[in-house]
Amino acid sequence: MNEARKTDLIIITAIIVLALLFLILNKYFYAEKGEYAEIYHDSTLVYRIQLSTAKEGSFSIPDKPEVVFQVYADKSIAFIESDCPDKVCIRSGRLRFAGHFAACLPNKILLKIVSAEENHEGPDLIIE
Repeated sequence: MNEARKTDLIIITAIIVLALLFLILNKYFYAEKGEYAEIYHDSTLVYRIQLSTAKEGSFSIPDKPEVVFQVYADKSIAFIESDCPDKVCIRSGRLRFAGHFAACLPNKILLKIVSAEENHEGPDLIIE
């Protein structure tokens, strides 16, 4: 087996540095901040919270009081409690950028971050 040459190591290092640079640029400069958090239960919109004006605190939806959400001062939101067995929704962490989402499948709850420009009047997809 041939050993890696010096040029191979330089190319690998350059690729890793570029990948990290793109991740950082995307996260801090190109990712669109979410304006609203939408909470769905059984595919029905229950809450639409404007994150920029929401007060910090915790709340739950009326049909599922055992599922608790937390709004933070940094304009993010997260699941903090749930009675589901696997707790994947809680481990998803804080959501703040448009397009991020977390779901609690046993409780049929979806938390989705959307931007102000998104159109909420029609369906996302039509399959015929």
